[in-house]
Amino acid sequence: MDKLSQLRAMTAVVADTGDINAIRRFTPLDATTNPSLLLKAAQQTEYASLIDQAIAFASAQGGSSDEQKALCCDHLAASIGREILQIVPGRISTEVDARLSFDTAATLERARRLMDLYAQMGVAPERVLIKVASTWEGIKAAEVLEREGVHCNLTLLFSFAQARACADAGVTLISPFVGRILDWYLQNTDATAYAPEEDPGVQSVRRIYQYYKEHGYDTTVMGASFRNTGQIEALAGCDSLTISPDLLAQLADDNGELPRALAPVSASKTDAAMSESEFRFAHNDDAMAHEKLGEGIRKFVVDQIALERQLEARAKSAETA
Repeated sequence: MDKLSQLRAMTAVVADTGDINAIRRFTPLDATTNPSLLLKAAQQTEYASLIDQAIAFASAQGGSSDEQKALCCDHLAASIGREILQIVPGRISTEVDARLSFDTAATLERARRLMDLYAQMGVAPERVLIKVASTWEGIKAAEVLEREGVHCNLTLLFSFAQARACADAGVTLISPFVGRILDWYLQNTDATAYAPEEDPGVQSVRRIYQYYKEHGYDTTVMGASFRNTGQIEALAGCDSLTISPDLLAQLADDNGELPRALAPVSASKTDAAMSESEFRFAHNDDAMAHEKLGEGIRKFVVDQIALERQLEARAKSAETA
């Protein structure tokens, strides 16, 4: 049996892509997108009709140029999500504009609009996860959304403080970023490589997973942002893993044995919820997490703006055609 099949027997496998063809090939349980993946998807010809529909929808609603661009992007994200949900049996994660990462009220407004767009497209709410950056403001927005029945995926998670606060908020799922943690340590220490067991990104997810199980939290731990299959194999048994098509293919082509690395334990511990000041100090005290969260938000914003410009250019081209 190939390693991908073995992994599926113990972990929910999610496709980290907006590429319909890749999703059809690997038939994951769930799929997840972000502004970077949507930007790539928007450059593929099979999405041209969805882009035109999004442009027409936003134009019909009126409003300022900025309001129409934002609505167009949200409509496109939901449209691509709907297409993906016709292939995967589970859920799609759709991300709130990263520029709202430090604004709880604006995050709530955008998340509710995304859910409304999905509803208009006939998608049941339980099939959607709203992705929000794991800032304090994002976590607080997710806490409200969860009470409203909107399930959330807290992304750009690098610190144990973020993981604790997300569990306190009762979010549905977190996405700790394995590969980006490794990147930071390779760039900021004397290390040139890590064995999977010593990989700081792998160790971070293992710590979070163990903590969640010991404390009886229902929040799903979904490792993300992998650089190699060794990281994935070292987390076999984690609740869920979101994996790029290239790494899915490598696992599918490998017929070696894949032992389970993580297994749940009985809940035996309790902790008081973190306060905002405790969260901010603990997260800031982790230089890697502090830097990578800010960097991740900035990169998503760059790709969000690039996507908006691409859609704007297409709209102008259609007007002059």
